[in-house]
Amino acid sequence: MPIRDPRDEDGSVAFESGDAPPPGGTTMSGEKKTARAAVRGKAGRRRVATGVRTFVIDTNVVLHNPAALFVFAEHNLVIPFAVIEELDKMKRKDDDLGRNARECIRHLDWLRNKGSLTEGVNWGEHSPRVGAAAKLGPEGKTGTVRIDVEEYERPAALVEESPDNRIIAVAWHLKCRGSDVTFVSKDLAARIKSDSLGIHTEDFENQKVDADRLYTGCVTVESPRSVIDEMYRDRMLAMGKLRPLLAESGHDDEVIANQFVYFRDKDDAGHTGLGRRLADTDHVIPVTNLRKPVFGIIARNSQQTMALDLLMDDEIKFVTLLGSAGTGKTLVAIAAGMAKVFSEERYEKLLVARPIMPLGRDIGYLPGDKDEKLTAWMQPIFDNLTYLMSTRGANSGHADSHTAEQRIQKLMADGKLVLEPLTYIRGRSIPHQFMIVDEAQNLTPHEVKTIVSRVGEGTKLILTGDIQQIDNPYLDSSSNGLSYAVERMKGVALAGHVTLSKSERSELASIAAARL
Repeated sequence: MPIRDPRDEDGSVAFESGDAPPPGGTTMSGEKKTARAAVRGKAGRRRVATGVRTFVIDTNVVLHNPAALFVFAEHNLVIPFAVIEELDKMKRKDDDLGRNARECIRHLDWLRNKGSLTEGVNWGEHSPRVGAAAKLGPEGKTGTVRIDVEEYERPAALVEESPDNRIIAVAWHLKCRGSDVTFVSKDLAARIKSDSLGIHTEDFENQKVDADRLYTGCVTVESPRSVIDEMYRDRMLAMGKLRPLLAESGHDDEVIANQFVYFRDKDDAGHTGLGRRLADTDHVIPVTNLRKPVFGIIARNSQQTMALDLLMDDEIKFVTLLGSAGTGKTLVAIAAGMAKVFSEERYEKLLVARPIMPLGRDIGYLPGDKDEKLTAWMQPIFDNLTYLMSTRGANSGHADSHTAEQRIQKLMADGKLVLEPLTYIRGRSIPHQFMIVDEAQNLTPHEVKTIVSRVGEGTKLILTGDIQQIDNPYLDSSSNGLSYAVERMKGVALAGHVTLSKSERSELASIAAARL
């Protein structure tokens, strides 16, 4: 999905990770630009940007994405010296912030060897070093990266001596000097202060998606009974017969690979059908409830049916499940994994991982070895495993005097079930495993890319999460890795997605999810 450069919504060059700019570098027609300019003019704050602009970035931008130095196309990037000082402090950390700080410093050191950073280095002259993350302007133009080493007098409103105020002072000075300057920060308070001083201010839009229009994985159409019956009778339905129904139902977009279609009879509300476009074909195939439980679990609604259809299909290697609390996304993922690993023996082991991200105040260091420390973080996974291993969940088919907890411990001891944090995944290769990453909404796009790139031959990866419950203070519903993966992987033959909205945990959980 195109991401602004960031020039906000006033006519802009569109670019995003891994994509080349469109011909001419623009994404809006002249009429749309004029209309938006008129709206912006009435607001009195925004304006249509033309020509080469200057962007001043905050430290949190490069900590979020170290490749941010190279995504401003033909525009000029100014890095205040205070940003370098903050990166120097952050580089000693052993977490992702520290790694990103070190990577950004390496980028700057590479640029330093190509020219004077205080005068500005045109990074496009050395683009092979930058890689696919780089974004070019029209006709392949690139801008410069410059470090501003001056200490400027701050506006009267910025009394406190702080890195944020020193960074904003650089943008203020450039604005007063007549430059077309934009201050880019992921810090809400910094953006508010900058905007209050009359500086054009933006969030870092690269790798952000529109959370309100996020791909759901399913489309609903009104259909004659004959079309539904034909799909189930022939076990397929040609896309040529579906397209007119999409148009009649108000859907302009084509049904893409592994997207579901929910058919609703025009004359009988109780007569429905469910299909999925088979990847790399021009047909929709019917989806039915599995005839037997999946490790003791039977889908309770159409969304869980869709999720299990993707999870049990060995041809689909990457599945994202998004839904609010109680929709069953984690339970169906684990049930499918246990069925594939323990019953069908399709994969060698079931690997379940979660990011270590506390809700509220952290309780501090935990005693014991790695497994004992993980118990608190993995308790939600243990809850689902215990249910599935209990007599209420899966029936093993033979007498077993062990408790569910004992059977789980035995599976872990045998290496068939692995529970671990994502902290140690970098550098690994994970072949022939059914891998579930829970609470993926707390991951950055870069972290999701790191996880997916660890997947080896024969591994199936599942990401689950709720983008309305993000504990990572630097992410939101638009910038988290789960939303980014959903939008970027849609239509890929090996990938599928389902958004679950109906809570099945309990009547109370359903009411709470809707009302609280």
